[in-house]
Amino acid sequence: MEIKSNKVVSINYTLTSAEGKVLDTSEGHAPLTYIHGKGNIIPGLEKALEGKKVGEKLIITIPPEEAYGIRDERLLQVIPHSSFEGVEKIEPGMQFQANFEGHPQIIVITKVEGDNITIDANHPLAGEQLTFDVAVTEIREATEEELSHGHAHGSDGHHH
Repeated sequence: MEIKSNKVVSINYTLTSAEGKVLDTSEGHAPLTYIHGKGNIIPGLEKALEGKKVGEKLIITIPPEEAYGIRDERLLQVIPHSSFEGVEKIEPGMQFQANFEGHPQIIVITKVEGDNITIDANHPLAGEQLTFDVAVTEIREATEEELSHGHAHGSDGHHH
């Protein structure tokens, strides 16, 4: 069986930055399982995996346009401290999850000046060229339920 739309695919992967720093890996965890063709993973990786079979390995470098996008400076905003209810101390580098147009989004605090807090809603990996070292471990048909939900139902509930 090969990877194509609506197949459930499991991969082991290690993600490194252009500098060779490991950003994320499935090592020591269950493989990442996703439904192919549903946009569950970044476009460049999905494209590269198309047509692959179990046991195949690949190393692929993906430009930011096909990964988490180019940094968008318009996503930097200054908001008042009062927006963070119940958070005593706010420091640069802290990450919060915010709902943005109905989607959970990670925002990063980049600057704190008195009551003015600068937040960056770019994905932390926006603008990064990413290298994935991937091994395909399993390919199966998606169930009706998985297709209707648009994502694979793994045994470990681990979502990316």
